[in-house]
Amino acid sequence: MPTGTPAVPLSSLLLAVIGAVGMGTIGVISRITGLNAESITFYRLGLGALFLLLYLMATRRGQHLRHAPGWGVVISGCFLAAFILCYVQAMNYTRMANAILMVYLAPVFSAVVAHFLFRERLGRPQLLCIAAALFGFAMMQEFHLQLNGGRDAVGLGFGLLAMLAYSGFILTNRGLPPRTNDRTGAFWQLFFGALAILPFALLRPEGLSAAAWQWPWLVGAGLVPGFLALLCAVLAINRLPTALYGTLAYCEPLAVVLFGWSLFGETLTPLQLGGCGVIVASGITQARLKAR
Repeated sequence: MPTGTPAVPLSSLLLAVIGAVGMGTIGVISRITGLNAESITFYRLGLGALFLLLYLMATRRGQHLRHAPGWGVVISGCFLAAFILCYVQAMNYTRMANAILMVYLAPVFSAVVAHFLFRERLGRPQLLCIAAALFGFAMMQEFHLQLNGGRDAVGLGFGLLAMLAYSGFILTNRGLPPRTNDRTGAFWQLFFGALAILPFALLRPEGLSAAAWQWPWLVGAGLVPGFLALLCAVLAINRLPTALYGTLAYCEPLAVVLFGWSLFGETLTPLQLGGCGVIVASGITQARLKAR
């Protein structure tokens, strides 16, 4: 290793991987419980906010909560709720791989929007990455879309909405003041996201009710993807170079594809596996180019 280049601690790498894989568990919890997307989203955000609040108090960071969050944090929390809701709905209609890889087109879409919104110029390498990601998605669909009212078509529709909401979340966070504390900002986003989804959950005939056997899974939704994975991601972002973290974040779609195959028997053809690889590779390359 060249002199002056700091070594990356293994613990920081593990934090990024744990955060990415933990985020992917929400699909497993949704499939196992069979609850509606509104309830899953509320419990992930609401219980996640509660666990994060307890963490802030335990680490004596609660004083940062005295400062009222700006409108950007509130709006980003609403985007977060919309993203999770549509993502869970997408997985209810189509394969988990389709849903997560549609969502992971969001960084590519955000780069295009940022080109016009933030004057972030897209060079030829970035444009090639965008084209590769779109080609990879076409491979995932085996170069045809069955828009005949089937479940896959509905799932892809929700996946598209999830991607747009995730892009809104990314772009809104880009506009937050630099002084925003990452941990308290995450708490407020979870909190306002839970508030935003609560009326929709209560409008369901079953409301927020759940069977006794489903409650451990709901607590797990708040604890693992809602709190632990989010906290690990925040810590990793602060410790790792942007390009390296962006690369490791792509452990999430790989984990989701593995979960779908091993737990629910969702198989992919060689062409679809190739498309998955193209999307992941283009995302990793985009992260490294962005850091440069």
